[in-house]
Amino acid sequence: MESRQLATFTVDTLLFGVEVYTVQEVIRYQEMTVVPLAAHGAAGLINLRGEVVTAIDLRTRLGLPPRPDGEMPMNVVVRVNDEPVSLLVDAIGDVAQVSADQFEEPPETMTGPGRALVLGAYKLENQLLLALDVKRAVDIGVAV
Repeated sequence: MESRQLATFTVDTLLFGVEVYTVQEVIRYQEMTVVPLAAHGAAGLINLRGEVVTAIDLRTRLGLPPRPDGEMPMNVVVRVNDEPVSLLVDAIGDVAQVSADQFEEPPETMTGPGRALVLGAYKLENQLLLALDVKRAVDIGVAV
């Protein structure tokens, strides 16, 4: 049975995973430059060792409430079309080993903007691991 490795993180109460090979690095909160009139979900720009990287707030993209005051997001830097993009998440998890027999289509209970950004869910022992569609999540030109 084919297995995959997903880097996991949480956004609000949801556990998400992305293919490990798409993750460039995971870093603590970085100072961000807000871009006036930026597209919905674009939180700003960060300087990653001299490279300007767009930061996407997954809470906004998923239609979730804003992060509580004083809580700083973590950055999961992924590569999409060979360009780095930072996903702002609440907490970093571990690498999860999952197999195809654990995978199901997005749950019916998942509605709203988040449904368009989820490929499906893996049933883990204690919870669901939502497989994030990284390309759709970072494409802020596409409304969800």
